Amino acid sequence: MVMRMNTLKPADGARKERTRVGRGIGSGLGKTAGRGHKGSFARSGKGKIKAGFEGGQMPMHMRLPKVGFRSKLKNDTAEVMLYQLDRLEGEIDFAALRAAKLVPSKAKRAKIVKKGEISKKLVLKGVLATAGARAAIEAAGGSVEGEPA
Repeated sequence: MVMRMNTLKPADGARKERTRVGRGIGSGLGKTAGRGHKGSFARSGKGKIKAGFEGGQMPMHMRLPKVGFRSKLKNDTAEVMLYQLDRLEGEIDFAALRAAKLVPSKAKRAKIVKKGEISKKLVLKGVLATAGARAAIEAAGGSVEGEPA
């Protein structure tokens, strides 16, 4: 069987005809057109209720107590990738990372994350490091000393 564009039609029941309201008493949807009598829903353009509105009663989100805490010190730890340390030499501390512009000015501490490889022997002082990053640095002959104050 060949499919032709002029013979295409939607499946049975896929397209439903629109109900025509307000077309006389015999249709069953005459007079008030299924909107009932009076009130905001009977008027045109007035049948919307805002989300959370409870008919003038104090809404649930205002009745319930507010709980929880949100810290203002969200992103105070900067992440530095392992491969970025290849640019640096010798002992690396937080000041050296900031001088190399690997840490933004808002950060209060830095953490080395294992992403990429490292080939140099580096000594980290006062900088956090993940277990994988620490292992990679030590495998390259370097060391991680102390934790930040």
